[in-house]
Amino acid sequence: MSNARPSKSQTKFLLAFLCFTLVASLFGATALFQPSKAAAASPDDNFSPETLQFLRNNTGLDGEQWNNIMKLINKPEQDDLNWIEYYGYCEDITDERGYTIGLFGATTGGSRDTHPDGPELFKAYDAAKGASNPSADGALKRLGINGKMNGSILEIKDSEKVFCGKIKKLQNDAAWRKAMWETFYNVYIRYSVEQARQRGFASAVTIGSFVDTALNQGATGGSNTLQGLLARSGSSSNEKTFMKNFHAKRTLVVDTNKYNKPPNGKNRVKQWDTLVDMGKMNLKNVDSEIAKVTDWEMK
Repeated sequence: MSNARPSKSQTKFLLAFLCFTLVASLFGATALFQPSKAAAASPDDNFSPETLQFLRNNTGLDGEQWNNIMKLINKPEQDDLNWIEYYGYCEDITDERGYTIGLFGATTGGSRDTHPDGPELFKAYDAAKGASNPSADGALKRLGINGKMNGSILEIKDSEKVFCGKIKKLQNDAAWRKAMWETFYNVYIRYSVEQARQRGFASAVTIGSFVDTALNQGATGGSNTLQGLLARSGSSSNEKTFMKNFHAKRTLVVDTNKYNKPPNGKNRVKQWDTLVDMGKMNLKNVDSEIAKVTDWEMK
């Protein structure tokens, strides 16, 4: 049968192969198999080069690690892993803390938050825009927001629709993003890194868990803040042992005092604790693990 005529299906296959070869020769075979831009994107792309270098210098963690930390934080905050979409987030969540703003939930202040971090964020924005004497009031004026500082509270006189509409427009503002990370670091990240290093710890899970606690329950001052919980978590020099104790203590209070709506708080802590159990302390190459520990339903 060596002289048999090729079947129609064989002929079609040969024609298709010849067409593919021609296209490959014209455009380069490698171009046909390159992954899409989205698939090739690096976690570093979620940060400005300046912010990325700042985080590396001050926390010892890289873009991949901070990207994963932010996913774990944003799940219980927004029920979304796409944290980069929340620079312009703004809402009055009726928790008596004023408006909640941005990546780490900066507040303008209220009866349950008399020392809010929102004023520092607006002051940092004013500085990033070039103010010679930056202030929160200066930022409000710059943004056309009707409001002013009243003691330590940032009083907003505009309606929620007007105020939050102006904050949402800052989503892609480079100065706003810079101010967001500077304030996040000054208020929560710096203290968290210091507490980890004082105990001889440097892993991304430990730093991330401490940051999550600080922004959710406060960094210092009370028994349920990061400072208070650390004081009750023992003195083990074994990082895994210490973090298991820390998470156990946090679980007892994380759904109290309106920190979270039960059982969201317990699931919030469980994310970090499960990663400790998995041995994924450095948060590198953990896409499947992140997907697993964040696979829970917000209430």
